[in-house]
Amino acid sequence: MLDTRLAYLLDPDSAEAPAAPARADSVADERALFDAYSEAVSSVVETVGAAVVRVDTRERVDGKPRGGTGSGVVISPDGLALTNAHVVNGAREIRLSDTEGRTTEARLLGIDPDTDLALLRADAARSFAFAPLGDSKALKRGHLAIAIGNPLGFESTVTAGVISALGRSLRATTGRMIEDVIQTDAALNPGNSGGPLVSSRGEVIGINTAVIMGAQGICFAVASNTANHVLSEIIMHGRVRRAHIGVAAQTVPVPRRHAIEAGIENRLGAMLTSLDQNGPASQAGLLSHDLVVRLDGEPVTGVDDLIRLLDRSRIGKRVAVDVLRLGRLRSFELTPIERVAVAG
Repeated sequence: MLDTRLAYLLDPDSAEAPAAPARADSVADERALFDAYSEAVSSVVETVGAAVVRVDTRERVDGKPRGGTGSGVVISPDGLALTNAHVVNGAREIRLSDTEGRTTEARLLGIDPDTDLALLRADAARSFAFAPLGDSKALKRGHLAIAIGNPLGFESTVTAGVISALGRSLRATTGRMIEDVIQTDAALNPGNSGGPLVSSRGEVIGINTAVIMGAQGICFAVASNTANHVLSEIIMHGRVRRAHIGVAAQTVPVPRRHAIEAGIENRLGAMLTSLDQNGPASQAGLLSHDLVVRLDGEPVTGVDDLIRLLDRSRIGKRVAVDVLRLGRLRSFELTPIERVAVAG
């Protein structure tokens, strides 16, 4: 049928007009597609929904008690949970509530304002429903994205959309730059903060963090690979120490022709979008639109690689950075400094 239609469109005079598809078949196909989409979303919610918790906090401001509410997701059966730093920052009491109405006190294990992430530990001695962290590097624009949380106090709310963009940089209200951010059109509202963004495979691919007020359907989540790095650092050291070279970047494709000419295998790299004029990168001669492809010989295939490689071991140590500039491979040396986290 497809060949007949194509021939008719190319040359109507020499081809037989194709028969119109039966309306009943067309309607049945549309229903099948919607059923498959609905089944994918409901299956994910059934799998991950029990791991999503409401996060209630209490603090004292000017001597008066004040509370807040957000979302979180349990990522291990022993009660480790991720949420946003801005949800729990300054809280003296934290309480988690699951979908069955059970509540438990939680402790703040560590907080990383640079990524707006915080790691909690539920105090209850029981096995928790949990959702695994996925590989955000495997995402593509257009992939299904499902958000679960407690927006505006409405518990266990589900919204769905697609991955709109990857490798975004987002400046928080404190002025810090959050790197490797996923943009989605899944509807988010106040209260979704800290809840999971989930793939069609039932894996957490991001932690919802922000909505642009006044915009229609532009929402953001910190990528799961970044979250995995942060929680590992907090578990091992109680905080995230990271090197800083004074740049903002986004993940972009490496033109195949440039990769071949430079003798590299990168399909992706981290393009510098802005530089701190007093930072190590700028002082070393790096420029906006330089495409970072290696750091100390290690491939950089996106912003999350750059974040991961600039760990505490490189603070104060000279490193080599290889970039593509106007298609040509160039090398620079610089000395990262310790990133000073801005209080949220």
